[in-house]
Amino acid sequence: MTKILAIQGSDLTKVNIRTDTTILLAAEAQKRGYKIYYFEPENLSFLNGKVLASCKHIKINENEKKFYSLLKTVTFNLERSKVILIRNDPPFDNRYLYTTFLLNHISKKVKIINHPFAVRNISEKLFSINLMRYMPPTLISENLSEIRSFCKRYKAIVVKPINGFSGNNVILLKTFNASKIRKLLKIHNHLFFQKFLPGISKGDKRVFIIKGKIVGAISRVPKKGSILSNMSKGAKAKLTKLTNKEVNASRAIGKLLVKNNIYFAGVDFVQEKLIGDINVTSPTGLTAYKDLSGLNLAKFFWDNI
Repeated sequence: MTKILAIQGSDLTKVNIRTDTTILLAAEAQKRGYKIYYFEPENLSFLNGKVLASCKHIKINENEKKFYSLLKTVTFNLERSKVILIRNDPPFDNRYLYTTFLLNHISKKVKIINHPFAVRNISEKLFSINLMRYMPPTLISENLSEIRSFCKRYKAIVVKPINGFSGNNVILLKTFNASKIRKLLKIHNHLFFQKFLPGISKGDKRVFIIKGKIVGAISRVPKKGSILSNMSKGAKAKLTKLTNKEVNASRAIGKLLVKNNIYFAGVDFVQEKLIGDINVTSPTGLTAYKDLSGLNLAKFFWDNI
């Protein structure tokens, strides 16, 4: 029987094969006999009870300049998939939201990772309000008076949009700036404020959690003068070891993720503190981990489905 892996992903022409986790997962699935059907969110449809996608049937070409070959384009009933991966990049906007509703319609018939209901309900930053015991002082608000008090109390503050990703629009405020904050609030509404942790200059720690288990970790060191540990912003990855405190926190988070039907996630620490992002929409870093350690966590991913 033909095994089909359907992937809801971002534009293939913009994929950086040297760092991309989605293609690493697809390549391992292909080795296990899966055919790869790839589609972008705008190509997902619901028609008379069926969830359909205009898919590219592709073959992954490892170690080649063009990392995939297009075999054909087909309108595919996703219910015929063995597994569906939701791997398109944030932001978690209306389009992302709508796809979770459509995919949820077939979630009892097809294994979907991560589960669309869970992806919809676990906002990557807002979910962290359940984990404050592991976090630095944090405020989520659009109330200027509350924001002013928080900034005055903790001095240097990191400000993030709730639906932000890849370090976009993340800023460091060393003094309260009402004008700048009003501009951000006008664009983003509620914002995520956190006491600045200067240890970020030495890197954060991205912990990979699959099926509730800690399977690996890397440190991502920002380029000089930056507070952004995202590799898309120039940060460099290196292997790291977790402290007992980080292991205990990650294990607790892993149990909570399993309880909420999340199979694969990435969580980030700075100075042994969880910094709020519970990456469940399209967690990355497995390729960097493979390059550094020689271990392919995509194998663990598929072994445990």
